[in-house]
Amino acid sequence: MTNWTTICRVEDIPVLGARRVSRPAGVGVAVFRNGQDEVFALLDRCPHKGGPLSQGIVFGTSVACPLHNWTIGLEDGCAKQPDEGCTPKFACKVEAGVVMLDAHELATHALDLQAPRAGPGAATAGALGDESFGVQAPHGA
Repeated sequence: MTNWTTICRVEDIPVLGARRVSRPAGVGVAVFRNGQDEVFALLDRCPHKGGPLSQGIVFGTSVACPLHNWTIGLEDGCAKQPDEGCTPKFACKVEAGVVMLDAHELATHALDLQAPRAGPGAATAGALGDESFGVQAPHGA
């Protein structure tokens, strides 16, 4: 038997947009709402370069990744051809206008995937969220 946890009301998710659900461990979950008020849930990480899908543009039953415009299917989490790869999907249901996710999946699903690191020194610097970076000398006049 599935244990559902309440996330929000459908109207709390922007039409053609998303709401991000944080988890104690792992990458957050993006909960999407399309123009027909259908609701979908995917790991908030594009399979290409890890872009935040919650910041993408929703159209039909797809979302465009904000980094490189890959089209990801909201029903299955898979990239549309010619691109390849999938992001994990999460069980989601709506009852009486309330959006719910499977509590067990939230706690256990796709915890091994890391959030992408960006910014100065992301490829070589310390841990996730490390704000250190090299300081450049000012340009001469």
